[in-house]
Amino acid sequence: MGKQNSERFLIAFNKIEKIMKGMIDRNDHVSFFTAIELSKKEHAAIRKYEDDLREFGDLRNAIVHHRTATEFVIAKPHTEIVELIEHIENLLSRPITVGTSFARQVHIFNSDDTLRKVLRMVRDKNFKHIPVYKDGEFSGLLTANGIMRWLAATVEEEVISREITTMDDILKYEKNGNNFRFIASNTPVYEAEEIFKNSVVSGHKLEAILITRNGKEDEALTGIITPIDLIQTE
Repeated sequence: MGKQNSERFLIAFNKIEKIMKGMIDRNDHVSFFTAIELSKKEHAAIRKYEDDLREFGDLRNAIVHHRTATEFVIAKPHTEIVELIEHIENLLSRPITVGTSFARQVHIFNSDDTLRKVLRMVRDKNFKHIPVYKDGEFSGLLTANGIMRWLAATVEEEVISREITTMDDILKYEKNGNNFRFIASNTPVYEAEEIFKNSVVSGHKLEAILITRNGKEDEALTGIITPIDLIQTE
């Protein structure tokens, strides 16, 4: 016989509580609600599901404290609630990382590559984000917006040479130069989601997140994430 919803709920709840206390290195009698408050400061998944977790805390109290017999409980969670708390427990105990979900071969360009070369690659490979390197060091992320700004700046010129213009020339037109961020490959996907959301709220929208082993610019790129990539994986 399968487990009842109340039993499944309590199993997932207890696992989440243990995980949160481990996050804050507290194994004493800290309440579930206090554990939420402390752990959410450092963990995106807790922040994302904070309201749900607080409701789960109330439901758990109703189940445990108002139980009239071992076989009978006052509050019986709906299946959708049980599935949600089990989903959250899975996210916390076995987080899906960006390295697992978005690992790919990333084509990089040199700062002295010509516009003609890059445009051909964009046409043939449908590239939308172009990591640019100079002497082996990361210089910036070129996007369609950057190219459009460059075109607008040179609109009065009678001739625009695609053979002479280089990535280094166009990269100067990427607004503020802060349209990217590096993260480590073991970063949970839900943290990448929060990074994009926070960039919009702060007014410095990111075009892409670049993945390396330890999140450092001087490491080889192992993947790239765009907002549309996250939408397609949901």
